[in-house]
Amino acid sequence: MRDADLLAQRFEEHRPRLRAVAHRMLGSGAEAEDAVQDTWLRLTRAETDGIDNLPGWLTTTVGRVCLDRLRSRTARAEQPWDDGEPATGPADDEPADPEREAVRTESVGRALLVVLDTLAPTERFVFVLHDMFAVSFDEIASVVDRSPAAVRQIASRARRRVQAGGQVRETDPTRQRQLVEAFLAASREGRFDDLVTLLDPHVVLRADPVAVGMGSAPQTRGAAAVAEFFNGRAQGAVPAYVDAAPGALVVVGGRTRIVLTFIVTDRIIGIEAVADPEHIASLDFVTDDLARR
Repeated sequence: MRDADLLAQRFEEHRPRLRAVAHRMLGSGAEAEDAVQDTWLRLTRAETDGIDNLPGWLTTTVGRVCLDRLRSRTARAEQPWDDGEPATGPADDEPADPEREAVRTESVGRALLVVLDTLAPTERFVFVLHDMFAVSFDEIASVVDRSPAAVRQIASRARRRVQAGGQVRETDPTRQRQLVEAFLAASREGRFDDLVTLLDPHVVLRADPVAVGMGSAPQTRGAAAVAEFFNGRAQGAVPAYVDAAPGALVVVGGRTRIVLTFIVTDRIIGIEAVADPEHIASLDFVTDDLARR
């Protein structure tokens, strides 16, 4: 197979995910298709030998394309999004895609699109890529030319605005909290199969350098690997909201040693472990028995 054919094949494998990202960003199926096609053209012009993580590169690139379109739309005071219902899955003649469960390809509710439409372009970009597709703050920061800390604050602000705009299935904080509590309980009790069930097949666990020093890998991918890491752990984890996102605090001797944040849609698609004391001090968290700091 020629290199060009192989590249096209790999792109087609990721098309459902890219279309889902673009649809959430733009709210229009037609515009989403155009953005995906633009991403393909950018890929054909890129130095692919230098792309170590093709899925990540494609996700951030389609996000960048959509961000440019949102900014242009705002400048023209246009708000085009589909009046019709978005597609609920791949076309009947498309083969089953292994990432379909991970990205819930086209299952975007009208209510969610309306709420997302209230966000500024950068807020929408950050919220969609991080909270819905588990792209790291570091990767997003390089696109919007902000620091990771600033991007985290943008995500927190966008998250609160989405929650205030209505309880839609993908962002219902109560349901997210229930999934996190179930995950922590399964972790403490060593129920490996339950952990795998609660995790998205393509879940990503990221740890900061201090957490890595405590025994975590910088990045762990896949439900089985992440479940194995947490199996029998989380003994001291207390459920919390961290910067308005579902999370947990690992408290030892009355001191918060690790903060976990979870990215949750229908399952857990991302977990971030923060153990740097300065970073922890900058976070805003609430537990059932701890007032907002």
